Amino acid sequence: MGLDGEAPALRWVPEPLPPGALGADPAPAPSPVAAARRRPEPPPDDVTAVIDALLVAAGAELGEASSAQLLDRARGLARVQNLVAAELARVVAHAETQEAAAADGLSGMRPWLRGHVGASGPEAAATLAAGRVLQRMPVLGEAAAQGAVTLGQLGVVGRVLTADVWATGEAAGHDMAAADQAVTDTVTGNHPRTLPQVCQRIADLIDPDGPEPVDPTAGRFLRITRRADGSRALRGTLDAAGGEKVEAALEAIAAAGRCEGDLRTPEQRSADALVQLADLHLAAGDLPVLRTVKPQLTALIQLEDLADPTGVAATTTLGSGATASSLVARQAACDADIARIVLGPDSLPLDVGRARRLVPAHIRRAAEVRDGGCVFTGCHNPAWMCDAHHLVHWIDGGATSRENTALLCERHHTQVHHGFSITWDADRGHWRTLRPDGTEILVGPLTDTRGDPLPDLHTADPPLFPARS
Repeated sequence: MGLDGEAPALRWVPEPLPPGALGADPAPAPSPVAAARRRPEPPPDDVTAVIDALLVAAGAELGEASSAQLLDRARGLARVQNLVAAELARVVAHAETQEAAAADGLSGMRPWLRGHVGASGPEAAATLAAGRVLQRMPVLGEAAAQGAVTLGQLGVVGRVLTADVWATGEAAGHDMAAADQAVTDTVTGNHPRTLPQVCQRIADLIDPDGPEPVDPTAGRFLRITRRADGSRALRGTLDAAGGEKVEAALEAIAAAGRCEGDLRTPEQRSADALVQLADLHLAAGDLPVLRTVKPQLTALIQLEDLADPTGVAATTTLGSGATASSLVARQAACDADIARIVLGPDSLPLDVGRARRLVPAHIRRAAEVRDGGCVFTGCHNPAWMCDAHHLVHWIDGGATSRENTALLCERHHTQVHHGFSITWDADRGHWRTLRPDGTEILVGPLTDTRGDPLPDLHTADPPLFPARS
């Protein structure tokens, strides 16, 4: 009885998770990215001098500067930015011709920029495209080497005066040096905003008929960009027939879901219809099997949070790696199968020994929870693109267990079978990748001019499930 004579409210308390279970006080592991940034090679002396000078400039006080001084400083720094961007583009394009990225087990400089210096996909593509423009347009390259051309302007030139257009002009005997000069004069002259029109006029003179007609489906693309909060931004293009089909399907679902008083915009209705279309096919189970597992929404949440009727705020980790409110998992659990993954204290929780050679779905799922995607240093390929690799080959006596399994994309699975190797560092809690000569692949540009690592700017990864007070 309570002090006031009323019976205390009853609340169900779930059975505590066993030691080693997912979410039961896991030992915080260091970030794999931070661990891989221990000591990259220092930059060459000329780049070191630039870094030192910029570090001095970055420490200048701005409080007493006049408006004119601030604007002059901004103008100068813009030139520095152009210089650095142009030189990076030049080096990256030359490295691409030398296949330098193969030394770190990657297929080209675009994935290298993403995996080793943290560039986004569009940033890496823009840098490489700009470098290719500078290679075929030496006059524009000279202007860029003086800091007179922005990375955006190089992007405009590359999109209109493509490599194919340039090669067509050279083959037809056009004066491409004059075209190069005209583009450079436009960029550095008084009317740089006319650059797209000037480039298009040159392209039209080179090839008045335009490109040969191609299969309309060849122009289709859909890019889904995941933001930090787990939301997605979509961008794409469909041909006429494909666009009609998609619009017809979405409009049918949107119309069926409309009711009196619906205040959603047409854009919101289309977005809701797209999600509903995915729901229908996921629920029907008629989608193709991917890596032996049917497509599904995965959410990791502590059992006591899932069962808590009070709705206390907690976090859940989605299958893509994004972190969302536990309400997302509770909503999904209303119409879902719930699986509990328990990790043993000896780190050998899921093990089928040598009874099976192929990694079963539950062990693969546990590896996805641990790895998130390809474990090869510098690779960002997601789990659905990965094979389950036996560290000790099954034919050599290796067990089919989580501890003997690592996720590797197709390219890096091949690399690991042809000289490269991966190993689990139990002390640091992350994967390491070694080249065929035994040197370790490290990522990240953040070293000082002596090659020593900068102070660790990465905060420790929070535990998957924070402690409950």
